Amino acid sequence: MHIAILDRERCHPKKCNHECQAYCPPVRSGTPTIEFVDTQDQPVINEPLCIGCGICIRRCPFGAIKIVNVPDELNRDLFHQYGLNKFRLYSVPTLQKGKVVAILGKNGMGKTTALNILSGVTIPNFGEYEKKPDRDAVLEKLAGTQMGTYFRELYNGKRKVSFKSQYVDQIPKVVKGTIGQVIDRSDQNGKKDLVIQQLGMEQALKKDVSSCSGGELQKMAVAVALLKDSDTLFFDEMSSYLDIGERIRIARIIQDLSKEKTVMIVEHDLAILDWVADEVSPVYGETAAYGVIAVQRASNRAINSFLSGYLREENVRISNTPMEFINRSARRSISPETLVSWSDIGKRLGDFTLSASSGEIRRGEVIGGLGRNALGKTTLVRIIAGELEPDSGSVSRKIKVSYKPQYISTDFDGTSSDFLVTTLKERMTDTFVKSEILNPLEIDEIMDSAVQDLSGGELQRLSIAGTLASESDVYILDEPSAHLDASFRMSAARVIRRVMENTKKSALVIDHDIYFIDLISDRAMIFSGEPGVIGRTFGPTDMRTGMNRFLADVGITFRRDEKTNRPRINKHGSSMDRHQKETGEYYYHA
Repeated sequence: MHIAILDRERCHPKKCNHECQAYCPPVRSGTPTIEFVDTQDQPVINEPLCIGCGICIRRCPFGAIKIVNVPDELNRDLFHQYGLNKFRLYSVPTLQKGKVVAILGKNGMGKTTALNILSGVTIPNFGEYEKKPDRDAVLEKLAGTQMGTYFRELYNGKRKVSFKSQYVDQIPKVVKGTIGQVIDRSDQNGKKDLVIQQLGMEQALKKDVSSCSGGELQKMAVAVALLKDSDTLFFDEMSSYLDIGERIRIARIIQDLSKEKTVMIVEHDLAILDWVADEVSPVYGETAAYGVIAVQRASNRAINSFLSGYLREENVRISNTPMEFINRSARRSISPETLVSWSDIGKRLGDFTLSASSGEIRRGEVIGGLGRNALGKTTLVRIIAGELEPDSGSVSRKIKVSYKPQYISTDFDGTSSDFLVTTLKERMTDTFVKSEILNPLEIDEIMDSAVQDLSGGELQRLSIAGTLASESDVYILDEPSAHLDASFRMSAARVIRRVMENTKKSALVIDHDIYFIDLISDRAMIFSGEPGVIGRTFGPTDMRTGMNRFLADVGITFRRDEKTNRPRINKHGSSMDRHQKETGEYYYHA
């Protein structure tokens, strides 16, 4: 079976010679596989007549066509299709009261579509997209199943749903007032005071939504979801913009919530996902073409399968490059040559003061920066990059520094290709840049897209690629994992690591994702203090010392998975958790 997908934003029939139709072998033999109802209209691809040769894909001047081969058996599980030659979703997860169920996979494979279906926002059509969505047809199709009972209760109003969207950065565009006012308006179950206390939002209630940070907007969105009068809750990307301590806080709330309500999440931070979820449904398929919700399994098995790139139960390979974790409790041998150094630095910004101890970045190393929000991480990297001048102290910088900021501007007027040509110039044709940076980050897919139209994840990938491909000695990346799905986080980590190893350059990477930092870092720099008041730094130091100091401040411990060596958060108060805290080994305990 062949699935044909037409990207209607890329397809411009008025600007081409209809190459997809002209070069199609079946069309040239008289079979109407690709048709234009009108010369000004976009083409219609007849999937049953398609032979899957792929010629139309290569001939389309705008890269608007995808032809994907899928097993015929999938047709039995087709749950929803958006339209002719558009994305389709196969199957949905099964909700279970008393358990946190999660969906794991790349963006563009239907995770949010599944949540919209389960929350009642979208009525599934089971592939009959030409008909008007019908709730009775859904109940008839699923009669006698566990999910049939769920949808009956949902459609009859007996099941109330609360949904936290992933797009928290869009909240200021549609919501007005202070955080406290928004929470007051949302309090349907009378638990406002409890939720505010659980989320630690007491100091932010008087802050206007228009001036909130990403982390404050995230916690407000979670609070609104918790305050709805509901028995089923969906959380789409609950950890974005939050530090590890805040992520654990929300994960604990969700775990407690699942004991009395039905909860489903979509999450890209694998450490948090592993810790909070009881069962996980991996998703595989082709981005923007189709997605298959795989059989649910225990979170540990699901994440290990995801990282290995192979789903054993389905006998499906979802990645050709397994992700491997290396225990870096002892520092690797690093060149003694110092590329950037700084003396004790002081910087005051409003009511906040940064006090950073002296440090250096050596050739060929990657330093991972960790700490809670509002402790001056971004301030320090801007000082090192030369964007800010310190009030006291100095930075010794005789080399070129390339800097990717935390918040990426979309002011560039042009396509991604134009942006890279402007940024990289002749390096655009460099073989190493193409094979080790652009290709792994799949930049080709967005080359013709306007920068202003890119999603958060696409913009992040473009910014990482532009930063790493520039001719520099030290690369500073502030929160490169933000907006990236789990797959692209692993790809970005691999790219950063390989670029530094192959070019003998150095990097300072600030991020909240423990997996991400573990994969790339040789040494660690830790930020502590009182958020929004004073920030202090410790290091750079070896990973064991740095991680132990950081996690002791957060109050959590990690162990290593026996099969994959990936870090896993210990249950609070477990024997392993207590033992590691007693011995002071918060992270690299076997």
